[in-house]
Amino acid sequence: MSEQDSAMPVMQWPGVAGKTALVTGTSSGLGAHFAELLAGQGAHVIAAARRVDRVEALCARIAAQGGSAEAMALDVADASAVAAALKGKPIDIVVNNAGVSTSAPALEHDAATIDRIIDTNLKGVFHVAREAAAGMIERGSGGSIVNVASILATRVAGHVSAYAASKGGVLQLTRALALEWARHDIRVNALCPGYIETEINSGFFASEAGQALIRRVPQRRLGQAADLDGPLMLLVSDMGRFMTGADIAADGGHLVSSL
Repeated sequence: MSEQDSAMPVMQWPGVAGKTALVTGTSSGLGAHFAELLAGQGAHVIAAARRVDRVEALCARIAAQGGSAEAMALDVADASAVAAALKGKPIDIVVNNAGVSTSAPALEHDAATIDRIIDTNLKGVFHVAREAAAGMIERGSGGSIVNVASILATRVAGHVSAYAASKGGVLQLTRALALEWARHDIRVNALCPGYIETEINSGFFASEAGQALIRRVPQRRLGQAADLDGPLMLLVSDMGRFMTGADIAADGGHLVSSL
């Protein structure tokens, strides 16, 4: 969080404090931001990613801020590893954030690249959601699952065919799981960010091509991680308790821009 964000009054969202929240893909970017956000709301955060050293550093930072967090080594693409890691964990909130991408023409997407993207972005979401929901159903506790999709789930851009397909799948999977699990008081929704500045993409957006892309966003700016706080907290908290199977875009108007 920026100094400006940390200086702002913190709104307390009902139904989050005291809960256990699993956030995947927390080694950097949005995942780390979401973990800190939920910890700041009083949730115990399970911060999961493959790069354990970075996750442990995140958990130490959360603890220094007075929050509660634990690190988990997790490759969401490995179904057996997900099952073993989540077994017996009383999870109330899931933020399925782990994801990978590549930028290349479709004919240059080799089989290994396609598998890596689909296995992480789509199958990984399914693996984590299934294991977490099984525990919620067994405990009779209900819960909230937020799958991080993208505006590319409904619109397309060049050179990201596998990524766009994976995120489109996440959107439809979200709706299917919401329908199946509503009777168990498990809400499943999708968050669809537009172009959000992170440490990974900041170099590109500083380039001429990146600046041209920003000019195509109706608000004429990139989103910041904090711009996703409200939509995410709505979906995980009791403020969104009658929402399931929904998708929320936070994109500066990109989805409604003219073709």
